[in-house]
Amino acid sequence: MNVFLWILQGVVTVAMLAAGAGKLGQPREKLAPKMPWVEGFTDGQVKTIGGVEVLGGLGLILPAVTDIAPVLTPIAAVGIALTMLGAALTHARRNEYAQIAPSLVLFALAAVIAWGRFGPYSF
Repeated sequence: MNVFLWILQGVVTVAMLAAGAGKLGQPREKLAPKMPWVEGFTDGQVKTIGGVEVLGGLGLILPAVTDIAPVLTPIAAVGIALTMLGAALTHARRNEYAQIAPSLVLFALAAVIAWGRFGPYSF
């Protein structure tokens, strides 16, 4: 189970780093064709969301690998789960139903990581 959780942590980390880096590295106007939801947010809010995604992704791996405050790993998983729940609700509110599924999948993966790392498979 520990290996399975590490694999999940790697998958979610890659997804979060890619999503967050895209939001941090592109202006909101350039993101709008691919991500119409950004029209409802300011530039600062989009950058903040990107920063939260990057930090959450790093938080899934770095504390456990470095053995510095490994309790931050399940906390990061909870943060990612909440972020993805917010993303799903935002897409639902905007009637972007095709975009809800990826958010819910990442929510579920992050929830499993949080359960495992807080519970029986902690570091």
